[in-house]
Amino acid sequence: MKLSVVMPVYNERATLQYVVERVLSVAPMEMELICVDDGSRDGSRDILAELHARHPQVHVCLQPSNQGKGAALRRGIQEATGDFVIIQDADLEYDPNDYPVLLEPLIQGKADVVYGSRFLGSAPHRVLYFWHSVGNKLLTLISNSLTNINLSDMETCYKAFRREVIQSIPIEENRFGFEPEITVKVAKRRLRIFEVGISYWGRTYEEGKKIGWRDGIRALWCLLKYSVKEPAVSLMAEPSQNLEPSTAAKPATTARN
Repeated sequence: MKLSVVMPVYNERATLQYVVERVLSVAPMEMELICVDDGSRDGSRDILAELHARHPQVHVCLQPSNQGKGAALRRGIQEATGDFVIIQDADLEYDPNDYPVLLEPLIQGKADVVYGSRFLGSAPHRVLYFWHSVGNKLLTLISNSLTNINLSDMETCYKAFRREVIQSIPIEENRFGFEPEITVKVAKRRLRIFEVGISYWGRTYEEGKKIGWRDGIRALWCLLKYSVKEPAVSLMAEPSQNLEPSTAAKPATTARN
């Protein structure tokens, strides 16, 4: 089996090399790391070029300008060739050591999509902004009421998919609206969703956190928009249990520009 990790990058010079090394060190299977630089101006592109030269499994896609996290994910997901796809931020908030627990329901053939919840389990969590947690829980509550699913953390970065599932879903949002958009579209397709507890080491704004209250307003709008716009469909057939290594995946290339 093969894992594709898709990592959007925008001005992450301080943490980028460390995060990439962490991802590569914990891969539980054959892996490609697709880094999509979203118009960084802080030297992140130079670091990515060095990492690609040292690690053949690191593939680099360069956006011509800053277009947003959703746009970067859209490009990276379509480049993926693995059996499974995990979304990974380029900062230090999420721990790649959680990959095995995210992948287990997929490998066992029980799930099509797995969310890593920051609010489940006993894994370590950094204590930070109260109103951020209130906003996250409120958006998750609204999402659940609109989709009739019972997630505990809709806004989490860590989401894992069977590749054919995520590549079949059109991604329209260019910024942080990716999270509510993909949640509504997954629910509308009646896919099998699992949730697992993960650790979380949140950043302060001084440390580089980018999401703000305007993104929360946009997330609410996206929930309402796609709940009305997106038709309910049954997308995927039931997969076989205990997947064997894929022979149908597209061959990986060594660089993408």
